[in-house]
Amino acid sequence: MSTWIDVSQRLDESVPTWPGDAPFSYKVNWSKEESGSVNVGKISMSVHTGTHIDAPFHFDNEGKRVIELDLDLYIGCSRVIHLPNKTSIGVADLANHDLQGMTRLLIRTDAWQDRRAFPQSIPPIQPELAAYLSSLGIRLLGLDLPSVDPLDSKGLPAHHELASHGIHILEGLVLDSIVPGNYELAALPLPLAHADGSPVRAVLKKIP
Repeated sequence: MSTWIDVSQRLDESVPTWPGDAPFSYKVNWSKEESGSVNVGKISMSVHTGTHIDAPFHFDNEGKRVIELDLDLYIGCSRVIHLPNKTSIGVADLANHDLQGMTRLLIRTDAWQDRRAFPQSIPPIQPELAAYLSSLGIRLLGLDLPSVDPLDSKGLPAHHELASHGIHILEGLVLDSIVPGNYELAALPLPLAHADGSPVRAVLKKIP
């Protein structure tokens, strides 16, 4: 019987955050001794910490917030492909992969080797890939990287192109041990009414 595989980053004080962004913190804000019955914790973090989704509002003031996103995007059949040793990811890199009819594509790059540190560089998504993915019916793109754009990008062309083609973004997956193939994906965002992103607990189950 297939079991669910956790492909999320562990959330503790060692999880790397975008340089300059809010670090992760958890503490018991109201202890059992103080309350007389329970421990009550407090979390402080950026919504783009660890494994997370981007809402279009993240890079577009007129874009949808997390609460407005279609939950069907984040649950269902997905295809995992392996593209190691890339400096960027474009149409040519996907040409030999049969993605017809897929709604969710997860790309394992293996480029983020040390999950205790924010990477120095990543293989970004080439913006023209968005139109190609859209033509295949893909609506969710997931990566084992903290961004789909170069880390020093301010214009975020891949974010904007993906959004303009109706493709949503899932970042920071941990796919190191995931072999290519078809999987059930569940990576639901929290019901954050005004947020530009949300952490998720992403899990996969192999489809026989």
